[in-house]
Amino acid sequence: MDPPVIDGIPDEDAWQAAAVISDFVQNEPFEGRAATERTEVRILYDDAAVYVAAWMFDADPSAIVLGETRRDADLSDTDALLIVLDTYLDRQNGFVFGTTPAGIEYDGQVIKEGQGGFGGGFGSGGSRQQRGSGGGFNVNWDGSWDVATSRDGRGWYAEFRIPFSTLRYGRGGAQTWGLNISRNIRRRNEQAFWAPIPRQFDLYRLSQAGTLHGIEAPARRTVDVTPYVLGSSEWDYTTGAGGPAVNRVGDIGGDIKIGVTPSLTFDATYNTDFAQVEVDDEQINLTRFSLFFPEKRPFFLENAGTFSVGTPRSVELFFSRRIGIADGLAVPILGGGRLTGKVGRVTVGALNIQTRRLQRLDPATRQLEEIAPRNNFSVARVLRELPNRSRIGAMFISRLNTDDTNDYNLTYVVDGRLGIGDAVSIDGYVALTQTPGLVDGEHAFNISGSYTTRNWEAGLAFRELGADFNPEVGFLGRRAYRFRSARLLRHVRFPSIPWFRELRPHITYREFLDLDGFSETRLIHIDNHLEFANGAFFQFPSVNFTREGIKEPFGIADGVEVLPGTYDNIDIGWRFNTNESATLSLAGSTNIGGFYSGHRKGGDITLNGRFGYAFVMGLRLSYFDVDLAEGSFETALIALRTAYSFTPRIYLQSLIQYSDQTDNFSVNVRFGWLNTAGTGLFVVYNDIERVESESRWEAVNRSFIVKFTQLFHVAR
Repeated sequence: MDPPVIDGIPDEDAWQAAAVISDFVQNEPFEGRAATERTEVRILYDDAAVYVAAWMFDADPSAIVLGETRRDADLSDTDALLIVLDTYLDRQNGFVFGTTPAGIEYDGQVIKEGQGGFGGGFGSGGSRQQRGSGGGFNVNWDGSWDVATSRDGRGWYAEFRIPFSTLRYGRGGAQTWGLNISRNIRRRNEQAFWAPIPRQFDLYRLSQAGTLHGIEAPARRTVDVTPYVLGSSEWDYTTGAGGPAVNRVGDIGGDIKIGVTPSLTFDATYNTDFAQVEVDDEQINLTRFSLFFPEKRPFFLENAGTFSVGTPRSVELFFSRRIGIADGLAVPILGGGRLTGKVGRVTVGALNIQTRRLQRLDPATRQLEEIAPRNNFSVARVLRELPNRSRIGAMFISRLNTDDTNDYNLTYVVDGRLGIGDAVSIDGYVALTQTPGLVDGEHAFNISGSYTTRNWEAGLAFRELGADFNPEVGFLGRRAYRFRSARLLRHVRFPSIPWFRELRPHITYREFLDLDGFSETRLIHIDNHLEFANGAFFQFPSVNFTREGIKEPFGIADGVEVLPGTYDNIDIGWRFNTNESATLSLAGSTNIGGFYSGHRKGGDITLNGRFGYAFVMGLRLSYFDVDLAEGSFETALIALRTAYSFTPRIYLQSLIQYSDQTDNFSVNVRFGWLNTAGTGLFVVYNDIERVESESRWEAVNRSFIVKFTQLFHVAR
């Protein structure tokens, strides 16, 4: 056949001859009812690509919500169409491709039916930049494919071209894939699916997807090369030399992707650079534990779910931010490689990265101090999917100082899931670490269970981390503890009230104890959520019974140190958001009540604006007023995020932040002119200032970077 032209107008004769996929069924708001608007989808293929055309008819085209014109923008607050392809037919993993009436490219990888640490997916309502590098849904994966849309008086239309080289599948020849398609009609807050999905699940529930028969996929091997060239200037004002140290760099590097088989891919990287990546969001820390900052670097985000084991944001047994970052500084990455995909029915993954030594001039001694040695990082992973959402896997992780063979760290993991029916899942993992000089309790284990139906959610969990458990290439929120939790939630619907969606009363218990049984942290949370038909959310003031057990004093603010003791308190919490598809929307939370030896009041509020489909902004304010027996203090954070999209592939973004907890004011401005798969031209400006007083600011670091990267298809 002659391939259709991808122009958003599906008028070619080939489309009319293809079978029609229709009869979509609501998941929300009225599970099981026919969709309120008609949707038709047709699928074609040739020896190069899969083609999808969709007709989203609408009785009121003027009410279609176009959404933001930015690649991978959140789709929960716009009209949208999404397609998931389970190319291995393992009913747990797949590729997602989507678009909106504004014609954006939206793609990602589903891992483990979307259960894990990633977010930013359809209906998640979360920022893609603030999610962890765990499994679930990885919206940071950027494939090479094309989409175009159009609108008229009958609705809107979309055409996709998805090359076989972008997908991973079994050996070439006749294929049967898992398939589901969803449509979002935002003004009704409606989600409809081709293969019906119960309302407690979403598009990523691949065990309940339909099937696509008769795809003839080629057994070819692909080679893609993505080189970059970069020029940068950096001004470092912390050297104490009477002026900034200026470092101007011209550099080259790149990645290569080789399709070893249609189901197995090898990626190599040399002189790896991440200059175009957005900076971290500032956070206020009023605890004695580590904050979690998510991975954002593209090389580590692709196929990250393969290496995801642990409890997201609490115990990440492999956390790629440990590679190439030390003490908040970028450690040069010499290069490395990654092998991911399937061998038979087994998912495999292997990663090896070599970093260079990082040294810094101490302004006081004028001597070079070592921040990080030359390290080699390795990860090996195997995972076998089993029937009914079950799986079993193992992983090995290592860090080796290549200049000192006695400086190393090893982690061994076995993990799995048992699915029982559609409602029950039992998850667990066991891990051991090996570090020279540590011998006492280098273990961790976790067991958790969940029960999920359309009306009830329940969960139980227990976890233990030994005294010397030390995954140096992982993330631990805290160390050496036992954790237990329980949760019960009820979904209550009111179909006779058109403007109201759901009531969610629930109770949660969580407690951390040290290995001697001392209660370090305890929470009993009693709450009730109200969700409205337009997506607005309101929480009845929750009641929180809290405990903090302190054995060693810790500094919570300048001049304020919390003393040892057990502090039992009660506080009141409240959260809300308005209709987030509106031009202006608000979201916020607050807590008022007992806190350690005194009281705390404060919270955060975010004003989001969406002006047309080109300009969006978000203004976030966080403030806490804390009054303790040991002293009083206030802390505040302000952040302004703006983005203007000239087209779906050309954007200008900025993030301006100030935190009085760190006394840092920072500016990050990024211009991007994208080509396919997230490549293109990037111009980045960064400025960090230290606020010494109301009238005195000191420059810390400034940089200006221009980077160009291009994807070349050497063999397809």
